[in-house]
Amino acid sequence: MLKYILISFLLTLKLLGVELSGVTDTNTDTPTQQESVQVFGYNLFNGSFSQNKQYRYNPDYLISIGDTINLQLWGAFEFNTRISVDSQGNIFVPKVGTIHVAGIKNNQLSQTIQNAVKNIFKESVFVYADLNSYQPVSIFVTGAVNKPGLYEGLSSDSIIQYIDKAKGINAKSGSYRNIKVLRQNKEVYRADLYNFLLSGSLKLFQFHMGDVIVVESVKDYIEITGDVKRPYRFELKGKSIALKDVLKAVLPNPTLTNFTVTSYNQDNEQSVAIYTIKDNMNLQIHSGETINFIPDHNPKDIAIEITGEHANIHNLVVKKGTSLKEVFDKIKFTPMSDPSSFQLFRKSIAAEQKKLLDAQLNDLEAKTLTAGSYTVEEATIRKQEAALVQNFIQRAREVQPKGQVIINKDTNLSQIYLEDGDKIYIPKKNNMVVIQGEVMLPSAQTYVENLTFEDYIQSCGGYSFRANQEQVLIIKKSGEVHTYDDTAFFKEDYKIEPGDSILVLGRVDTKYLQVVKDITQIIYQLALGAAVVLRY
Repeated sequence: MLKYILISFLLTLKLLGVELSGVTDTNTDTPTQQESVQVFGYNLFNGSFSQNKQYRYNPDYLISIGDTINLQLWGAFEFNTRISVDSQGNIFVPKVGTIHVAGIKNNQLSQTIQNAVKNIFKESVFVYADLNSYQPVSIFVTGAVNKPGLYEGLSSDSIIQYIDKAKGINAKSGSYRNIKVLRQNKEVYRADLYNFLLSGSLKLFQFHMGDVIVVESVKDYIEITGDVKRPYRFELKGKSIALKDVLKAVLPNPTLTNFTVTSYNQDNEQSVAIYTIKDNMNLQIHSGETINFIPDHNPKDIAIEITGEHANIHNLVVKKGTSLKEVFDKIKFTPMSDPSSFQLFRKSIAAEQKKLLDAQLNDLEAKTLTAGSYTVEEATIRKQEAALVQNFIQRAREVQPKGQVIINKDTNLSQIYLEDGDKIYIPKKNNMVVIQGEVMLPSAQTYVENLTFEDYIQSCGGYSFRANQEQVLIIKKSGEVHTYDDTAFFKEDYKIEPGDSILVLGRVDTKYLQVVKDITQIIYQLALGAAVVLRY
């Protein structure tokens, strides 16, 4: 008996372990997702360079042992061949003999062979020589790269190609500005990849067998965020840099006006200062500081959009501080306009609604992934529910709230001041009632004065099996929302008016009560803030 109990206990632990391992992996990835400042040049090394071999002409390339040369002689003596530079640095030409070419620059190759031919042939013999293939070499790549090792290539390959073979520079510790090449333990070349990243300039370098590329660790850097085209972590050559030089690299947007500098002292205390761009071009930015560029404007005028049923202006520019009543008085209504039910939408409200929604979704995700189980059956149910909740969260994140400001009937419009980007919507006179959500046949119906709330529900075939009859939303034309409980024992039948919308939310089917509460609240907010009914 004890044996079977132990086996059941181990199986339960195994199932729980699978669930918990999924949570652990998710949490491990979180810091990476939260990293907002990437390294400048992070996308340079993606394998594109290492896959190519370039036999490009380099006039300063020094002929090396193993190089292959296309040689053609014509005139008094004709000869055509492809010949390799031997181990002594020579090539052999019939009737001419050996010609030493190792160490000669590429642009001097033809002339060197021509001079040797003239020593033999007094009559006219012409020479054309071209480097056909470069010497294959093996190069060590080490330091702050993702995969140090010995890599094969051509002596003419660029330093970027060899670093790409090593899977690129380590994003956290590697330097893009301090890369050196060692030959017999002596530095023979130093590269700064910022020249290539910013201007496309890359000095050609000829590798020898056994050279070592060392990517040094990053020492000094600043972090850039905000209103620029390049919000990255930039590496410095020294301990500080002038703001005017920073702007050349980060490519500010035309809207930029100010910036903040965040720094830390030796006691790990943070300080933040704000400056204007135009008065601080020579300000020194020091290593370790974060610069946030901001478009801190003080607008005198704001733009308002007016849509819907009206007869005149659709876009209006007014002075900052203009009230809603002042704009409303300028609108010319048509006989079909319903000004008493106008709606106001605001960007800042939409942003707050989105922020609140994201926070609730994050909390729901955390609760779902950390829910414990006590039995094998419960663990299976939790796993299935977690997949459904994750799917719901993914769809909910894509919803964009409208940012509607509900205007109550007794509101003094002269005390509501407009913001830039506000939208005023004038609805048409509406004699329809829209029923949507968890009913058998969602539809729009004509308003009939004597029809009750129950009549409209029944005209759509009644509630669906998923309907939450305790929380039916009735949305007025102005955006005002009323909640109606159709299961109450002493309920009063709600009077439906022209233009009303009846929104029947769905019931959440899950064993986890806290998740039920959270999902119901989120569905409710989506229905109000974005006019979206998202099914779980």
